[in-house]
Formats: sequence, structure tokens, C-alpha cells
Amino acid sequence: MMINAVLFGAGVITVLSVPALAAHAKILLPTVVVLSFVLAPFIAMVIAPRMRIRNWGIRDWHRGDAISG
Repeated sequence: MMINAVLFGAGVITVLSVPALAAHAKILLPTVVVLSFVLAPFIAMVIAPRMRIRNWGIRDWHRGDAISG
């Protein structure tokens, strides 16, 4: 749910803040809604395991990764 909200918010801000896209907001805003629902589960599958330390193991958690350093 939170990933969906972030994707939706980023999409809406992008559409409404770019004048060329704002002219087509009638079409683009429903597209942003659909894309946020479609993409959220896939992004959640990447993020959710990273949020559980027991899946990392203590050595990997101390070492970090490409995202957290």
C-alpha cells in the first residue's frame, strides 16, 4: 500500500508539474493510477525481503550491499 502511494504520488506530481504532460492529464492520470497498481507488487517483492534482518544473516547485514553501502 505504501509503495503504491509513493508511485502514485510521484506520477501525479510529474504529470501535473510538467506543462506538456499537464495538457494531457485527462489521459495520463488514469494511466498513473493503473501503473501504480501494476508496479507496486513487483517493487514490494524486492523491498520486503530487505526489511527483514533474519533473511540477511548477521555477516551480510554488517557488510551491507549496493544500495545501503
